[in-house]
Amino acid sequence: MTPLDALVALNMLPKIGPVRVRRLLEAFGNPAAVLSAPKDRLMRVDGIGEETAKILHGWQDHADPAAEIREATERGITIVTQDDQGYPAPLRDAYDPPLLLYVWGKIEPRDRHAIGVVGSRRATHYGTQATKKLSYQLAQAGFTIISGLARGIDTAAHEAAVAANGRTIAVIGSGLGKLYPPENLVLAEKIAAGNGAVVSEFPLHTAPDKQTFPMRNRIVAAWARALLVVECPAWSGSLITANLASEYGKPVFAVPGPIDKPTSAGCNQLIRDGATLVADASHILDDLGELPFARKASAAEPAADFPELPEEEAAVFAAVTTDESPVDRIIERSGLPAHVVTATLMKLEMRRLVRAFPGFRYARR
Repeated sequence: MTPLDALVALNMLPKIGPVRVRRLLEAFGNPAAVLSAPKDRLMRVDGIGEETAKILHGWQDHADPAAEIREATERGITIVTQDDQGYPAPLRDAYDPPLLLYVWGKIEPRDRHAIGVVGSRRATHYGTQATKKLSYQLAQAGFTIISGLARGIDTAAHEAAVAANGRTIAVIGSGLGKLYPPENLVLAEKIAAGNGAVVSEFPLHTAPDKQTFPMRNRIVAAWARALLVVECPAWSGSLITANLASEYGKPVFAVPGPIDKPTSAGCNQLIRDGATLVADASHILDDLGELPFARKASAAEPAADFPELPEEEAAVFAAVTTDESPVDRIIERSGLPAHVVTATLMKLEMRRLVRAFPGFRYARR
């Protein structure tokens, strides 16, 4: 049995977890020795009771590592362990780092410069637009956007990073063979095809549940250099992620919202508790500093009335006037779907062709 086979087997066992595995490895030296140890010796390890020792001793009843590795390979998924160079360095410093990661796509060294973006699954128009704007700007500045591929804010963050042709990492709360939510499969394919990676610590066919999502959140908090919370109610998993980020010593940023909207209560409380208020990506860049490989818009880019643009960008630009116009009116004038218009407006803003104003209003520069 190879070290990878043994680690995959340990990772597939129920009721074990990375902390217990770390204690076992400290006691036995390597994963294969753990799997071959007698029950009485296993039970001498702190935190390993009779039930856990029985699972470990009978591990073949629970795991088929050869089949798991074979299926991962067939799906184009790489299994990365803590000893591999491709394992994200920030995760090694976590209290309970994942034993291994299933990676669909590619993790690059620059992904250590990641900013976590989290928020409500039931995002409002305000939250979605704020997420797209900030994530697009941060991706343009060279930061990798890391989020959870969930509905709402997570989805908007990943989409904006892809629209900016930037990097994004989606850490999911299920196995890659049970990708959740299923409607984000197309987005996941785009990410894995060249914009980053979809990552999970769970065996391929692990279904999502109430335990897997908090485990996913700790990876986002530990991996990211900073965490941005865009929109969330007073009781939200995003606040758990923010607390974890604080425990890891990571700066926490939050987007303020209307004081009479429950959807913004969590962010407003974070700001009250000391999180940095963010209304523009520059507020984050001022704290973290710009990256040496950041892609900046050129001041010499054309700003004529009708610059040479791709078809969709030209249609949206033509729908923007020199007067401030709400995004709904621009959508109506262009005749394009709302998601196309909002993504294109961000591109035009970064090219210094249009300017954004409060209330999601735009005008030509």
